Amino acid sequence: MAYDVTAVRKHFPALDEGAAHFDGPGGSQVPDVVGEAVAAALCAAIANRGSTTPAERRADGLVTGARQAAADLLGARPGGIVFGRSMTQLTYDFSRTLAKTWQPGDEVVVTRLDHDANIRPWVQAAQARGVTVRWADFDPVSGELPVGAVAGLLSDRTRLVAVTAASNLLGTRPDVPAIAAAVHETNALLYVDGVHLTPHAPVDVAALGADFYGCSPYKFLGPHLGLVAAEPALLETLHPDKLAPSTDAVPERFELGTLPYELLAGTTAAIDFLADLVPGDGSRGERLQRSLSALEEYEQALLNRLDAGLAEIPGITRYGDPARRRTPTVLFSVDGMPSAEVYAKLATHGVNAPAGSFYALECSRRLGLGDTGAVRAGIAPYTTVAEVDRLLDALTR
Repeated sequence: MAYDVTAVRKHFPALDEGAAHFDGPGGSQVPDVVGEAVAAALCAAIANRGSTTPAERRADGLVTGARQAAADLLGARPGGIVFGRSMTQLTYDFSRTLAKTWQPGDEVVVTRLDHDANIRPWVQAAQARGVTVRWADFDPVSGELPVGAVAGLLSDRTRLVAVTAASNLLGTRPDVPAIAAAVHETNALLYVDGVHLTPHAPVDVAALGADFYGCSPYKFLGPHLGLVAAEPALLETLHPDKLAPSTDAVPERFELGTLPYELLAGTTAAIDFLADLVPGDGSRGERLQRSLSALEEYEQALLNRLDAGLAEIPGITRYGDPARRRTPTVLFSVDGMPSAEVYAKLATHGVNAPAGSFYALECSRRLGLGDTGAVRAGIAPYTTVAEVDRLLDALTR
């Protein structure tokens, strides 16, 4: 069955305001079923997790249900799903925990393509332990991160490599499985930022070779939350700082305080919605694979249309190579006009395409854009051909 964007859009009340949203990379709009799930969890009787009262069992069901949904989305094990306030917070937590075993002379590798949330926590943890930080660079013309740029930095002292599955600024998708193979030859660990990939393509953490895979439900139609997927056996070897009376069980030992049950309910609802983007039978994992594959094909067609249209507009500078495989994300500037002004002018046409570096600070600087960045247009599951044309028309005007 073909992807039906008209049917999908009917579930997004926010779209009734009339704006064309190209701001999904910073946080997607939310379908009605997610809001309803959040409200239902907040309004039902609830308590701390347990098995004695209905309220306790309801809370426990929301947690275990969200772990299973996230595992189905990522091809992971539910016992290895860790929830937290954000991917940034979780990455800081894991960086501090992993750094406990690092010694002076050890090394970590980060890339200039990444969002700062997958750079700074590792840099700061390394500095605190006297560990050397090595920087993998990308090609500023193509926007590509060659496998060799990472592999060439590895040694027997490498403890961890942090890399993005897709650049939130350029959409670039590095060859993570090849990077993982090189990393694991040195017995190092690979921490993958999947925040920008997860909303746009099927994900299989094991196939990627990621030891840790972080993502954010609010980027894939859910509430503001973060999660990290890892093998439970790996998590068993790590010992984070925690309160004395809190459980030492995995994955709960990594989750500080009471989880936001209502946000977990919304996360499960968002994943179920993604699974049914293209109606059909099968397990949730099978439906997710089918729906996200169809979504990827649909978004790629819109991206091709956007790329072709931008190429015909004089004065547009497009960053990265549109011929390379990437998520449906475009970074561009308009000659002679500050990007913040382009953003403001587009908004007067009802087009939301913000400007900035979007926390990909090292990437923006490497592109020669400094800290101010450029205009970013991201395609989402609710984006239409008419909205792409609306953006192009507004830029032409």
